[in-house]
Amino acid sequence: MYAPLDPKFLATPEGQEAQRILRACVHCGFCLATCPTYQLLGNELDSPRGRIYLMKSLLEGGPVSPLTQQHLDRCLTCRACESTCPSGVQYGRLVDIGRAQVEARVARPPLARFQRWILKSVLPQPLLFRPLMLAGRMVRPLLPRSLRRKVPAYRSPGSWPPPRHGRRMLVLAGCVQPTLAPGINAAAARLLDRLGISLVSTPRAGCCGALAHHLADEEAAREAMRRNIDAWWPLVEQGGVEAIVVTASGCGTEVKEYGFHLRHDPAYSDRAQQISALTRDISEALLHALDTCDLGQEALRGGGHTGALTATRVAFHSPCSLQHGQKIKGVVEGLLLQAGATLTPVPEGHLCCGSAGTYSFLQPELSRKLQANKIAALEQGTPDLILTANIGCLMHLAAGTDTAVQHWVEWLDARVSGHHQAK
Repeated sequence: MYAPLDPKFLATPEGQEAQRILRACVHCGFCLATCPTYQLLGNELDSPRGRIYLMKSLLEGGPVSPLTQQHLDRCLTCRACESTCPSGVQYGRLVDIGRAQVEARVARPPLARFQRWILKSVLPQPLLFRPLMLAGRMVRPLLPRSLRRKVPAYRSPGSWPPPRHGRRMLVLAGCVQPTLAPGINAAAARLLDRLGISLVSTPRAGCCGALAHHLADEEAAREAMRRNIDAWWPLVEQGGVEAIVVTASGCGTEVKEYGFHLRHDPAYSDRAQQISALTRDISEALLHALDTCDLGQEALRGGGHTGALTATRVAFHSPCSLQHGQKIKGVVEGLLLQAGATLTPVPEGHLCCGSAGTYSFLQPELSRKLQANKIAALEQGTPDLILTANIGCLMHLAAGTDTAVQHWVEWLDARVSGHHQAK
């Protein structure tokens, strides 16, 4: 695509990146078939190709309006278009650049600014989010059903094995996950401990930065990245850290791109590259551990599966951040099959569930439609349980169905250990 960008913008690193991405696009339109918002709305300006035209115009110095902002806001950044694109267009990076430019040129209404400020200020901060969730849990029985589903009851995370193995991995705690589902990382620690690897949590490593990043607050996102690098670096520098494990696929996508986002930061660029290179989704970490431990594949075959554990018909929702962001496909499903699960079919598994970070708050109508479509697809094979790999997807799906929804790592931990974990 010919893109004569505004000379002043082209002189910046973002301008050069945008021109490189735009030149790769050949207008083929393959992306339209896999774009969730285009399928819902039928408007090409709500498709990757249409949004690319809008961004090209504004980056060339053309007019920008609230309508341009609306079409970019409606994008889920699910990156399904990247999986489809035969030309390798890095749409996710381009839409980040476009949103930042629009944010600087189009003022949002006061209420919209306040809403986005609240999301950026509360969700990434466990010290603020935890008491709010605690208050919600105290009045949970009094809430309407629709709201009660958004406030999960507390579940004990169970034990976290002490560091006792020569092999060691670090884990990202995250921001909302320790409050909403503390058992996920604990289950990952138990599984890796079974395979001879100690999983170590570093308290100062919190929000990955994705939330601010997707709200076009690039500096806040980079500050979160630097904080995590500072938390991990002393342990990485000591040596012996095999990987940085992330159990939320959305966070994993972000951490794997720290090297890119901090490439122009002289104090952090080298360390960011090394952190990204070390980062593994929990599925990748478990697969590697299975290949290198003495127990081998037998490690995922537990015994004494009684009660709730006899329900092995599961539907797996692969989050967009896992299959399109990290390009991990079939790994989780293989681990589940190995552990004795029966996977039910999920039509159009490439489509987004509508969670997409803060999307369900900022675009509730579109999000609900995507949620309903995804749940219908997941329940088509009448599973006993829905499994997923991202805390946002987990909460979003659980709020829309009576079928139990769980992180696949918790299910696998219960399966191989033979004990029941309350849903």
